[in-house]
Order: sequence, then structure tokens, then C-alpha cells
Amino acid sequence: MGLGEKFDAAKDKVSGSTKETAGKATGDSQLEGEGKADKTQGKFKDAKESVKDAASDAKDQIKGFTGNKDDGR
Repeated sequence: MGLGEKFDAAKDKVSGSTKETAGKATGDSQLEGEGKADKTQGKFKDAKESVKDAASDAKDQIKGFTGNKDDGR
């Protein structure tokens, strides 16, 4: 996962938690819902990047196992 993607996911989760807490504290169900949605979006971004990382790792392992190197073709 790239640094930018990690930051973006973390930003969404923190922002979401803040909104959700503020919504609960003020009784603003819309703000609370937005916070939950933001947190979910951040978690989704984390999961998406984890899948991309795992696929890249698997590709690298296969290349190492078969002795093939990516020659840019």
C-alpha cells in the first residue's frame, strides 16, 4: 500500500470517527450517519489496498519460483 493511500484511508477513518462522535453528542443523526459512512469508506480503502498488495506479492513469488523476470514486455 502506498503512503498516499494509507494516509487517505486513515484520514477517512479519523474524520468519520470525529463526525460520528459529534453526531452522537449533539443528537444529529445525519452527522452520525455521515461519520459511519466515512469510517466504512476508510476501511474499504484499506481492504482494497491490502488485496492489491497481496496480488503483487503473489505475482513476485510466482516470478521468483519460475525464474521469470519482468523484462517490460
